[in-house]
Amino acid sequence: MTAIVGIGLFIGLAVLPFWGPDGVLRLLIEFFVLLAMAQMWNLLAGYAGLVSIGQQAFVGIGAYGLFYFTDLAGLPPIAAIGATAAVAVLIALLTSLFAFRLRDGYFAVGTWVIAEIFRIVVSQVETLGLGTGVTIQTLVQMPPEERLNLVYWLALGVGFGAVVVVILVMRSRLGLALGAIRDSEVAASGLGVNVLRTKRMVYVIASVGCAVAAAVYYMNLLRIQPTAAFSVDWTVQMIFVVVIGGLGRIEGPIIGAIVVLGLQEALADFGSAYLIILGLVMIVVVLFARRGLWGLVTARWPISLFGIQRRLVPAEDRS
Repeated sequence: MTAIVGIGLFIGLAVLPFWGPDGVLRLLIEFFVLLAMAQMWNLLAGYAGLVSIGQQAFVGIGAYGLFYFTDLAGLPPIAAIGATAAVAVLIALLTSLFAFRLRDGYFAVGTWVIAEIFRIVVSQVETLGLGTGVTIQTLVQMPPEERLNLVYWLALGVGFGAVVVVILVMRSRLGLALGAIRDSEVAASGLGVNVLRTKRMVYVIASVGCAVAAAVYYMNLLRIQPTAAFSVDWTVQMIFVVVIGGLGRIEGPIIGAIVVLGLQEALADFGSAYLIILGLVMIVVVLFARRGLWGLVTARWPISLFGIQRRLVPAEDRS
């Protein structure tokens, strides 16, 4: 039933550029990109227990990868996103060699250090515009309406694609291994789970997802600066969305992204009041609803929209 509703919703949203206002399309682009990034962070922290505060490294890689492969390598935008994803895989594998030597809080700090190193290095590369950044000229030359529609469809695919990827991961043997690792790494290892390889696979998937979502976002923004692309604000926003919505549930980032963007739009005329109120919402959720807003719903009604929750079945019921 959820799959049918999801396909219907996807088709309905896919035809929106033919009649919807541009302002709505831009807002939905932000929503789908934020949803995709939050789902990836949720996969890392909620399912694998890898609390990263350096996912902005792959936001920056996605942005600059898009610029490099479109303006310098001459690839079409969609091919450039594919090439950026391939580069993100390679960089995620290489950085994991360092990051996975660290544990718990040290892992979180280590990922942030990696992101800062990328920011400093990119700021020194003349081809990438040094500290002042670059403008993606290939996309600037596209007709605005054509570019907006293309970005919207790509963002729609990225948002829905992120949800589908998490569902497929959690329904696979990888998801089963993640559940075992989250409960007890020692016990999982004793049962034959390769803990390091499992975590590395999730890290790569989440990193590539963030890079692709960022590439789509910067197709619409056009201007890239290292301080913005590698800003820790990206990861903070992912954390806000996941914690407010509900950590470790696919529904959580969906609810969280709606709340965060809803507050952003409602308080757009009040400047920093948005950040203050968002922070207060975060504090209230952490204190009184540690499983997030979706956790409040499931506490009252046992709902699982995506059917990935595993449960024990008594032996007598299996026959």
